[in-house]
Amino acid sequence: MTRHLLKTTAATAGIILGLAATGTAWAQEAVNLRMTIWSANEAHLAMFNEIAEGFKASHPNVSVSFEPLPFDSYTTTLTTQIAGGNPPDLAWILETTAADFVNSGALAPLTDAFAAMDGYDLADVTEKATELWTKDGQLYAYPFSTSPFAIFANNDVLKAAGAKTPAEQIAAGEWTWDNAFASAAAAGQSGKTGLVVRDFKFQTWQNLASIWNGWGAAPWSADGKTCTFTEPAMVDAMTAIHKAIFTDKAMPGPGEDIDFFAGETGMTITQISRASLLPKENPFDWDLVPLPAGPAGDYAVVGQAGVGVFAQSANKDIAVEFLGYMTNAENSKKLAQFFPPARASLLNTETLASTNPLLSPEQIETVVIAGIANGTVLPGHTNFAQIQQTIRAGLDALWVPDADVAAVLGNVCSSVGPLLAR
Repeated sequence: MTRHLLKTTAATAGIILGLAATGTAWAQEAVNLRMTIWSANEAHLAMFNEIAEGFKASHPNVSVSFEPLPFDSYTTTLTTQIAGGNPPDLAWILETTAADFVNSGALAPLTDAFAAMDGYDLADVTEKATELWTKDGQLYAYPFSTSPFAIFANNDVLKAAGAKTPAEQIAAGEWTWDNAFASAAAAGQSGKTGLVVRDFKFQTWQNLASIWNGWGAAPWSADGKTCTFTEPAMVDAMTAIHKAIFTDKAMPGPGEDIDFFAGETGMTITQISRASLLPKENPFDWDLVPLPAGPAGDYAVVGQAGVGVFAQSANKDIAVEFLGYMTNAENSKKLAQFFPPARASLLNTETLASTNPLLSPEQIETVVIAGIANGTVLPGHTNFAQIQQTIRAGLDALWVPDADVAAVLGNVCSSVGPLLAR
């Protein structure tokens, strides 16, 4: 099974490279744009459809459909569509695969078209937000979401377990990973669940960057060519995570699929856009706080998503025009309700409070704005699909009670090192 997955994912880059080969202009006739996304949230879809209707008002021949694909298999499904000759016109793209899509020539350039749009103000889109999506000065995908990872806390669960809440620890200047794990352990040992790293599920290992960055750890060197899972910082971070899972019961183990928003979990690490999942009926006392300080000090981690137009699209030009409309200043403010914006003019408490009524001004300032300003993006790499699978397979040996953490991480580097060095 693993060998099959590796063969499939190794072909991804080749599939993407073939996308830039063709591109035809849109005709002045009925045009149906298709955009793949990984959210089926009704509120998200309603907002997207509202924006599409606004575009249709000035482009009556153009309709836009949004196609939700499962998050866990999103990129695989997208590249399968591409391989089958049925790519969408536009697509959301994960930060982890940005390098593959941007460097391959698969995406249509956006800079000149956006700069020419009346009132677009491309300079308002921050350079930090666009860095991952830019090559040789040309923007190839718009970073529609730069969403900090943070901790949602269920104060009811924590207090019932006799644990300090994050707010209490912050007030005392004690909000560190040692203390966060201690509170999570109290909840876990009380019969509830302590701390869940959402979407990790012992497969999406890159989400653990929301913890290990606190130790100053990284999976590979800055140039991406050397595996650093064996560095002391990473060994220490993974040892702390392993202890939290198997010794202290602070985190759920393999096979336990726990949803914080069901109300039985002390804390979860996830992105702020998940606030929409907070229960409206039978709500619990919740809080949203920054990630705890680690041995390396304070830090922030962000997940980022871009949206690009495929160069192969028969409707490339009108798709670029729609993307410009979707991400102009007015519609970016609408998107900010769920997806933290890349526009500097929108990164203020007043604007974000109006679009995120569930969050307090303090939460917006300390979690959202500070997280975007200071955050490091989740790790990504060229040929990420194969690298991700190789590391995931190597880490399988870590998720047992008696694992030798350092030895497992050494084996991970032995496996993935040749892929990184290419």
